Amino acid sequence: MSRAKGNIAEDKATIYLEENGYFVLERNFYSRFGEIDIIATKENVLHFIEVKSGESFELAIQNITPRKLSRLIKTANIYLKKSSLDIDFMLDALMVTPQNIELVENISL
Repeated sequence: MSRAKGNIAEDKATIYLEENGYFVLERNFYSRFGEIDIIATKENVLHFIEVKSGESFELAIQNITPRKLSRLIKTANIYLKKSSLDIDFMLDALMVTPQNIELVENISL
């Protein structure tokens, strides 16, 4: 996926999250392990959100591999330490397709 397409998907994801009660703290947080697309809070829970786009939900979610999930966890831990946070958190995936936007909370493999 091109960076331009990724930015469009992340913009749509941000709007979706804000319309559903999330407060977006940061976008595109980088560490040496990778990037977290969106960091947001809702109801005192911190959400690390990976945005994926594709022609269908199935095609989008297939891009979250065990390696990608491992990098997300490492990057989330760096963010928590850097920000001195001790808060409940979860890793989420947000799928952006031409037909729909769907949030999958608390992803794991």
